[in-house]
Amino acid sequence: MISKNCFFKLLLHFLAINFCLTNLNPLTLNQSIQVTEHLWIPLADGTKLAARMWAPVDAQSQPIPAILEYIPYGKRYGTRCRDESKYNWLARKGYACIRVDLRGSGESSGLLKDEYLPIEQDDALEVINWIAQQPWCSGSVGMIGKSWGGFNALQVAARRPPALKAIISVCSTDDRYADDIHYMGGCLLNDNLWWGAIMLAYQARPADKNLIGDEWYKQWINRIEEMPFWPALWLEHQRRDAYWKQGSICENWNDVTCPVFVIGGWNDAYSNTIPRMLEHLKVPRLGLIGPWAHLYPDDGVPGPAIDFLNESCRWWDYWLKGIDTGIMKEPMLRAYIEEWSTPSGWRNPAPGRWVSEDVWPSQNIKKRTFYFSDYGLNLQPQTDGIEISIKSPQWTGSDTGEWMGVGVAGDMPLDQRHDDGCSLTFDTAPLTDRLEVLGAPELILTIASDTPLAQICARLCDVAPDGSSRRISYQVLNLTHRDSHENPELLEPGRFYTITIKLNDCGYAFEPKHRLRIALSTAYWPLIWPSPEAAILTLRTQETTLTLPVRHPRPKDALVRFEKPTSTYIPAVTKIAQGTMERSVKFDLLTGKATYVTHGQGGMFGEDVVRLDDVGIALSHSLKRELSIDKDDPLSASYLLTQTYQMIQAKSTITITSNIKMSSSKTDFYLTGSLDIFENETQCASRSFNRVIPRDFI
Repeated sequence: MISKNCFFKLLLHFLAINFCLTNLNPLTLNQSIQVTEHLWIPLADGTKLAARMWAPVDAQSQPIPAILEYIPYGKRYGTRCRDESKYNWLARKGYACIRVDLRGSGESSGLLKDEYLPIEQDDALEVINWIAQQPWCSGSVGMIGKSWGGFNALQVAARRPPALKAIISVCSTDDRYADDIHYMGGCLLNDNLWWGAIMLAYQARPADKNLIGDEWYKQWINRIEEMPFWPALWLEHQRRDAYWKQGSICENWNDVTCPVFVIGGWNDAYSNTIPRMLEHLKVPRLGLIGPWAHLYPDDGVPGPAIDFLNESCRWWDYWLKGIDTGIMKEPMLRAYIEEWSTPSGWRNPAPGRWVSEDVWPSQNIKKRTFYFSDYGLNLQPQTDGIEISIKSPQWTGSDTGEWMGVGVAGDMPLDQRHDDGCSLTFDTAPLTDRLEVLGAPELILTIASDTPLAQICARLCDVAPDGSSRRISYQVLNLTHRDSHENPELLEPGRFYTITIKLNDCGYAFEPKHRLRIALSTAYWPLIWPSPEAAILTLRTQETTLTLPVRHPRPKDALVRFEKPTSTYIPAVTKIAQGTMERSVKFDLLTGKATYVTHGQGGMFGEDVVRLDDVGIALSHSLKRELSIDKDDPLSASYLLTQTYQMIQAKSTITITSNIKMSSSKTDFYLTGSLDIFENETQCASRSFNRVIPRDFI
């Protein structure tokens, strides 16, 4: 999501790990906690935001700090299990935990018009002020969130509400254009359509009629009628314009004045944010990067997962209660250095070890440059070089895995040998010593294109003695964005340009006898949408280098330790149906067409269909992606996404179906689709979409 806050994944992950807890009575676990299932937070314009709260029973007489999470996924059912597991525990530690639905989502009134709008931040300022003024609150508020909630924690911190004393931001971004689910390196991510389709389903869900009464139906239909066509909304902004700058805290780092704890994982898509924020923020700050996918660290897959609840409590106790827990004596960055494991779409745990850096950027990390030649990568500059060209098949990238891992089978990069064979590759000699890297590898390329628009994908791989190739880091670049995402420029065919490509940050140790490989391709499907023409790129090896951030191990690394996750309570659930997941790539040897398919039934990633017993709501979300492209024709690219979402409660079954297709010509993108909503057998609403959006240097 995937996803931004993928609630099905988190729900089922907890079920798998903590199934033994699902039938415990909350009163036997926790006599001192009061859970308020539903409360209203009034806003100045008359909008009411819906909230759920966990707090000690004596909070009215002994006020305590509050922790806010503020997201659009439905507190009643969408993130219920995750919320319960974390906030029940934190409330027992002396915090009021408030989970709030954004305007126009869950049970909240109003309309949700887009991601991260200024009104979302304005509402958050009111919410924080309201919380701080409640008799059960000490006046100190913290904010936590993952993905969407991690984004808006940063954005709200930049607005400086007086009561907000600290934040924890997990799997988030400081740059909405360069590091989010819509664009990467100026290329259109195919997950833009995927996430847009999911938002159609999420925002077509009704509020729980048991909480808001007779107005639920009118509110529901109005939301559907007013909902934007999400993927088109974002596709209209193909360069880094004011739309993306709003909400990107990298525009002015000094806006953030409260302490920040920023967290992510190497198998997530947002790990680049952490080194950037550690480098540029001026406030007290800590960074933590594990081997994890798009998950909280206590859910961490691939493992090892850690006791994130205690780690977060150390942070909150220090900044919200004034207790010296030692958290700010920790190194600025604690990171996991992964080690070799056989490349596959799934591994758990990830072999490796924890390390630390007292400050970031670290003087302990030195640059090591490798020079390209016609026969590989060398530590010495070459006196001469060659020009070498590449035109990759359009389906190069079939072993990429997901842009954003969510910790399920098949979403990690596979053995890269197939994609390597469709690329220019440059290898080192077998290493004689262990080589540890922490940070962002960087390529400087001198390159020419035979077309005015072209793409390049660069991958850093670890090649084992048996020839298997594991992707360690990568980056894609729309070459018209070589100097600016805001003001792209066409290439002059045949002209050589020197460009810099900063690969994704990584933490990894290459073992002796292994080789480093740089692989360069002109396509990366199905991760990114192709350029309108199949380009031939020509590389001058003598003017091309790879620089690695080489780290030297130190004794203090052994001091970085985490306990295993704390077992926590989650509500009882009942399994209703078995989920399934299929992933495949099919190559038609007669036509040269490749078709990439993922099909999750029950859940987006094959999770089981379950009922949340305490609220009596069963949830099912099946989603199928079909992406096809011909070997030599980028204009043959096609993406079809179909999904069915169901909510079953008492005698009511809400069914939401959508069908969205995307294609393109040399000049335009074409998005068509439908959205149909039923209650039982009665159709309640229907939307159709047909958009033509001009290509803008993509």
